[in-house]
Amino acid sequence: MMDEESEQAGISIQNVESSICLLRGQIYEAMENWVLATENYREALRRDVYCFEAFELLMKHQMLTAEEEKELMRSLHVPLNQQCPEEEADTLKNLYLLVLKKYDRPSESSMPKCLASLATNLDVVTNQAERHYYNCDFRTCYKITTDVLNKDPYHAACLPLHIAVLVEVKKSNELFYLAHKLVDLYPNKPIAWFAVGCYYYLVGKNEPARRFFSKATTLDRLYGPAWLAFGHSFAAEGEHDQAMAAYFKASQVMKGCHLPLLFVGLEHGQTKNFRLAEKFFSQALAIAPNDPFVLHEMGVAAFHNATNAANAAISGNSEADVNERKKELIRSWETAAKYFTDALNIVQTMGPHALTEKWESLLNNMGHVSRKLKKYEQALDFHRQALVLCPQNSSTFSAMGYVYSLMGNFSMAIDYFHKALGVGRDDTFSVTMLAHAIEQYICEMSPCEGADTPIPELMDAPLLTKEHESSVPGTPRDTPVTELIEAPLLTMEMENSLNTTKDDTSSSIDIEVEMEDND
Repeated sequence: MMDEESEQAGISIQNVESSICLLRGQIYEAMENWVLATENYREALRRDVYCFEAFELLMKHQMLTAEEEKELMRSLHVPLNQQCPEEEADTLKNLYLLVLKKYDRPSESSMPKCLASLATNLDVVTNQAERHYYNCDFRTCYKITTDVLNKDPYHAACLPLHIAVLVEVKKSNELFYLAHKLVDLYPNKPIAWFAVGCYYYLVGKNEPARRFFSKATTLDRLYGPAWLAFGHSFAAEGEHDQAMAAYFKASQVMKGCHLPLLFVGLEHGQTKNFRLAEKFFSQALAIAPNDPFVLHEMGVAAFHNATNAANAAISGNSEADVNERKKELIRSWETAAKYFTDALNIVQTMGPHALTEKWESLLNNMGHVSRKLKKYEQALDFHRQALVLCPQNSSTFSAMGYVYSLMGNFSMAIDYFHKALGVGRDDTFSVTMLAHAIEQYICEMSPCEGADTPIPELMDAPLLTKEHESSVPGTPRDTPVTELIEAPLLTMEMENSLNTTKDDTSSSIDIEVEMEDND
């Protein structure tokens, strides 16, 4: 009966069945039954490949991992060929591919030939801008999103991306103006209050930022970017427990996204619980195995675990126990180096221009690990590359000075410690190491520069009697002759103060990868 009525109304039975599956999925999603909701959206798409609403909900709410998205596209191969003409099927498939996850790994922003006629379409252009965003090319992304909003000031897909990139390029005035316009026009949409919250987050007012992020999640409790930003506002003030609670909520509403797990791991790292942080990083890596941000944090966790092993090795009782712990220490450093190298190789697949300021901490951390493995020239090379990205970073100068001091080149070490203090006057490590390097340099300097012959030794002076000794001006009574004191060795505290590798990338990760559906 329903088939006849549908045919009389000009609606195919496939469209009816697809609409029923779509409605059923929305009901399950409202009941927070994510598994059944995902399955019904998939079924709706298989029954009608033109049901973009089901596809959009799957992508927007991050219900699928990157691998599950690829599996979905493979499962649509037969329905596409059955329900679409050949050329149309190819076009539809590539349009869907443009919407798939873009933050699991950097990749080239290319336009398929079959979509050349849609090169000026704002939805297609927005997807290209999103690719630049997740490649950390924020300036190009900002230029594209600005052009899109000039043509369509309230483009729904472009607005979240534009808000995120305004935070990255720190254009607070533009964000303030945009947020007020959105609140005036769309007071009942979460994107308006999310924009207001991002403005306050950008200017460092985290308390009002949280109020507006909370309002955005009240209007739409499935709005993942607001949950992530809510967590960021707590993390910025060191409120680790509250930040993790927000990230856990984000992981519930964004089942296929690895970013909440990554941010939870970062918070555990901030509390120095690197063993637990590594577990969350491993879960994030299972979802996005080619994300350089995750690989970088895995390397940071391995590095800190190695440092803890070093402290344990020093306090060991037996020599065999110390040697075994030192071997474990070297293995941990090599593991960290492998993670860092894998991350750098993935980033460099985009070419030399892909190394932006976001990857400065990665290069510095590779330098730290190379130094630990006594590859000093390699360590200096990585630190020099980091200086190219961020020329005024005092920690990079101090790291290079430390490497030179370990190589015995105290002249260069002194030079770089002075540069570090010129940029950051409060760098206590550089102050301590500068004094040490100067002392060592003085001990190595010749008393007379250019002298070829050794300085003759002084003849033994006659011993002073108590009577004579007391008559020498400025000589305290009973004071022994001055001895040559060996320069102090580097303490573990000095080493650890430099080895504080940056684990705030995400920062990677700041708000930079928080836009999932926009995102």
